Amino acid sequence: MNKLLGLGALLTGAAAAYLIIAPSPIDPVAWEAPPIPLMSGALEPNDTLMKAELIGKGAIHGPEDTAVDAEGRLYASLHNGQVVRFGSDGQPAVFADTQGRPLGMDFDRQGNLIVADAYKGLLSINPQGQIRVLSTTAGGVPFAFTDDLDIASDGRIYFSDASDKFQQPDYLLDLLEARPHGRLLRYDPATDSTEVLLKDLYFANGVALSANEDFVLVNETYRYRISRYWLKGEKTGQHDIFIDNLVGLPDNLQGDRAGTFWVALPTPRLADTDLLHRQPWAKNLLAKLPRALWPKPQNYGLVLALNENGEIIHSLHDTSGTHLRMITSAKPVGNYLYLGSLNNDRIGKLQIK
Repeated sequence: MNKLLGLGALLTGAAAAYLIIAPSPIDPVAWEAPPIPLMSGALEPNDTLMKAELIGKGAIHGPEDTAVDAEGRLYASLHNGQVVRFGSDGQPAVFADTQGRPLGMDFDRQGNLIVADAYKGLLSINPQGQIRVLSTTAGGVPFAFTDDLDIASDGRIYFSDASDKFQQPDYLLDLLEARPHGRLLRYDPATDSTEVLLKDLYFANGVALSANEDFVLVNETYRYRISRYWLKGEKTGQHDIFIDNLVGLPDNLQGDRAGTFWVALPTPRLADTDLLHRQPWAKNLLAKLPRALWPKPQNYGLVLALNENGEIIHSLHDTSGTHLRMITSAKPVGNYLYLGSLNNDRIGKLQIK
């Protein structure tokens, strides 16, 4: 028994020494998060998401985003690098394989599927499934985490590089570091060039254009806010905060081009995480621990609808997290909202009109 206790003490001491001496993968700073808003009024919990039809349940993994083509066929970007298309029988078939991690995507007017791939950059996939790389760098800085996009009526593509330091498997390290590594970018197919519109964003994620395309929004996931960049009018080239202190972490963002933005929040805010941000030394230690010991997101389904004044007008919930959880995209198409997830095994289809 004494030998076992001695061995346990030795292992404990070795682990403690490792945590102190080993270099941390992050260089964190302190941040004081604002108080978490109450879920009341337009945020009042409900079970609306429980009414969603489930597509592809058990047959897919990690349908981060969805898109619907001119023929009404549904596509999804999966964890294994594939983009699948659902047939009339409701079963997925491989449309293309990026050999990366496809995330946000939308169709352009020529019928090409434009994809933000976390590893491969900004891609264009033609109707035959052939892949062409559009952009992998801007301002001399390569993309490390191409994330989401929206396409303007003139064909220019607005998209995000979530982090120029941490790649997709390490997105939580970006959260712990609490430094601004994200960018909002614009690709012009006419000149085959990419420019930086905004930099120093805190995990630049979802991107969406307004109805009149006079501004574009970008989610700053790890600041619980959405920023706005003005494209027209007196404020052209300026940026401001569209909405701040959200109740959860905003992921993908989609406008219906009629005045409503749909925001997917994969998890509500965690008080423990906000508290952790005050102590860089604690974040340093946590980053060295196995991921299994890190705080876990809450199993909850949450989507917000905002108007163009940055006001929350609706919220959709699955309070149990059993039907739809970890929702990372909410895409309005016709009368329906398609709901994707970074790590779930299904897509939700909810009638909204």
